[in-house]
Order: sequence, then structure tokens, then C-alpha cells
Amino acid sequence: MAIKKITKAVFPAAGFGTRFLPATKSQPKEMLPIVDKPVIQYLVEEAVDSGITEIIIVTGRGKRAIEDHFDSSWELEHNLVEKGKHNLLKDIRKISRLAKFIYVRQSEPRGDGDAILCAKEVVGNDPFVVLFGDDIIAGPKPATKQLLDIFYKQQSSVIALEKIEPHRANMYGIIGTKKSTGRLHTIDTLVEKPEPKNAPSDLAIIGKYVLTPEIIQALEKAGAGHPDGELRLIDGLRELGKSQPLYGYQVEGRHYDTGDKLGLIKATIDFALARPDLAPELKAYLKTYCKI
Repeated sequence: MAIKKITKAVFPAAGFGTRFLPATKSQPKEMLPIVDKPVIQYLVEEAVDSGITEIIIVTGRGKRAIEDHFDSSWELEHNLVEKGKHNLLKDIRKISRLAKFIYVRQSEPRGDGDAILCAKEVVGNDPFVVLFGDDIIAGPKPATKQLLDIFYKQQSSVIALEKIEPHRANMYGIIGTKKSTGRLHTIDTLVEKPEPKNAPSDLAIIGKYVLTPEIIQALEKAGAGHPDGELRLIDGLRELGKSQPLYGYQVEGRHYDTGDKLGLIKATIDFALARPDLAPELKAYLKTYCKI
């Protein structure tokens, strides 16, 4: 039986962004820019380019800027018209027309699994995508589209993976595999931030998922079992793996962890170097420090 086309993506975006304090004291970390576009817009565009039409953003206190960004702005548009800046006007108008935007609130930061449960009524009984605001993959084919292609073939949940240096295992969720065929892996175990010597593999989970609707019941069954009272997605995935196969796919493209200061800086430099309006002067500036 053919699986219904996936049209919904959930974006957990209620965290405090403490790694970027003091910048995130009054600004959502998801709105930090890569050159002149906020990180979350890159991810929304990735989802839309993959066929997603409904964007469900789970927000929290202090996140109003995200809603404002994806809303229309009559005053700004009127100002751009008056000044004849029609190219900018086109870009601004396109943002609010990318997709249908739905916002739900996570009243307390109780973990990424709880954030997904906040979207329970919106996703309903449909499979859906989950995209976290830290992971950007630059490549010719959107990472979400890569995962969706696997999902439609396997008809089961798929997690984005990246091969990492073994000593970095304690920074990621790590999978163990039952079977591997090229970039596709059948998952046996999921371990959260293991010590490198205890890691079941060098395959790390990055923040992109295609999930069957059963993940909701799995999260509810798993419950908040951590000392900090948080419910985490990895707990729900372990529970889900008891009743259906879980797959991992090493997505193709260059990965930027924009939730890390150095990762955001690297992404900004690389994206700027890819732009004809910025690359010549930036290259000249960088040559004062190194050969490129």
C-alpha cells in the first residue's frame, strides 16, 4: 500500500540557546544569521524544496521574532516600494509565502521529545518530518528530500546520519547497526552521547528525521525518564524501534552545526564565498591571514 505524501514538518525551536549568550538573551538562536538570512529560514527552504507545505514551529517564551520573520510586513514592504527597492521587496514577500506556517507553544523547556508532543494535534495520524535548527547540509539535493526518498522505499522511520571522528562520540547520539548497505543502515541501538570507548559505531545522529505517526505514542510511553525531567526524542525512537524497523541514512552534503559558535562562523564564511557579490572582497580579506 502506497504511503501518503508527507507534507508536514515540525521545527522544535523553544530552547534557550545558551551556547550563544549573551546574543540569545533577547534573540532566538534560530534567528542568528548566516550572512543575511536566519538559520531557520535555510531549514524552512530545505523543507519546502523537499515537498513540505506545512511548517509547524514549536516556540517558547522570547521566540516572537520567528513568527514575525515568516509573517508579512506591510510597513517594510511599503517602505521598499517607496524607495524603489523592488528586488528586496520580492525577496521579503517570498518569505511569508514559502508555506503554511503553524505555531504551537511549549510552555516549559522539557526536552525535544516533549516539543514534538506539543505538535501532536497538528500532525495527527500522518507521517512527518522533524528538523532541528542547528543542522544545515549544503549540497545539490536537499537533505530532507534524501530522507524522504528512503522513507517512501522503506515505509518506516529514517534518521539522518553523519560519520564522525570516534573521539567526538560524546557530543552526539550514536547508532549501532544490524545491517548496512552503502549509506543506508538498519538501526539496532541508539545511545545518547556515549564515551568514545563505549560508542557502538562512528555514525552520529544529526537533527533531521522522517517519522511515522507511531512516534507520538512511543514518546508518550517512554515518558520523561531523565533526572532533569526532560523527554527526549531518542527515548521515543528506542521505544518505536521495538515495534518497527528504524533506518539511518548518511546524508550527502557538507554538514554545518550552526548551534556551535565555530560551526556558525564556518557556515557564514563558506556561504559568503559562494556569493558573487561577496566572494571577491572576502577572499582578498582572508588572504591577509592565509592562502586560499
